[in-house]
Amino acid sequence: MARLSGLQREVLKLYRICIRATYTKPSENRLHWRDYIRSEFDKHKLLPKKSFSVIEHLLRVGNRRYEMYRDPSIKDVR
Repeated sequence: MARLSGLQREVLKLYRICIRATYTKPSENRLHWRDYIRSEFDKHKLLPKKSFSVIEHLLRVGNRRYEMYRDPSIKDVR
């Protein structure tokens, strides 16, 4: 298997912490959260690996959203 670049590792790290955060949400809403996270990451799946500035921007946006959605008062994304 090929080695991952630093940006690829950061994207995977963000994805993992987002998926782990779904376990803090009510059980009836976890599937909504997981589907939302997957759809957000899938939107940019075909983004070229060399688009460093775009990837860095999306990582910043993703981290901000993670911090916002991590709030226990937010129960569902629908």
